[in-house]
Amino acid sequence: MVGNLLLRGMLAGLLAGILVFAFAHAFGEPLVDAAIAFEEASAQAAGEAAEPEIVSRATQAGPGLFIGVMAYSIAVGGLFALAFAFVHGRVSNLSARGTSAVIAIFAFVAIVLVPAFKYPANPPAVGNAETIGVRTELFFLMIVVSLAALTAAVALSRRLSERFGHWNGAIIAGIAYLVFIGLVLYLLPPINEVPENFSAMVLWRFRTTTLAMHAILWATLGLGFGVLAEKRLAAEGGQRSRPATALR
Repeated sequence: MVGNLLLRGMLAGLLAGILVFAFAHAFGEPLVDAAIAFEEASAQAAGEAAEPEIVSRATQAGPGLFIGVMAYSIAVGGLFALAFAFVHGRVSNLSARGTSAVIAIFAFVAIVLVPAFKYPANPPAVGNAETIGVRTELFFLMIVVSLAALTAAVALSRRLSERFGHWNGAIIAGIAYLVFIGLVLYLLPPINEVPENFSAMVLWRFRTTTLAMHAILWATLGLGFGVLAEKRLAAEGGQRSRPATALR
């Protein structure tokens, strides 16, 4: 069963990857080109030599983007299926589609939305090359902390629901999650390396486009995998009921 769900998660990731690539190629790559043009103009104004182009922009925006997006989406789809296999029927009584949708929403909030509040995505020409290691570590730390806090909030909600009811338990746990995340966002060091003359419109559109790409990914996984998993689980249930029916 887990293997079948894993395959379906990867298929949902494949579909999500195609949609994300189409969106990124249409709306994201023009913003990357604008940021690169700004970077080249700044270097020329400073009298710096142009860096050699190891990989052409056509390759980066075409095959390179497609391979990267597809590999990431399929891998995330597989992990999504494993998370579904662990959660479904254990944490709640939701249907397969409901469980899939809830996992996708929680994952988008914990992995994408919360870290983006503190460390949003930046286009080329934004960010100091000397601090890339620190910035990467802080970003992944934010993801780990957010996921751990969300897991703790779900466990707290289940415990509180026994005393205060499901809705009240979920609300209290949600407030606790927001308070904790707010404290973490306050304590972690801020990073602002945007050049003063960089286009605010390009920066804003790049960050919103990045969020939209993740939203497409998780929405497709949540909805698409839910349909595939529901059909597989229904078929599995039908196969198990047939011997008992035949004996009657």
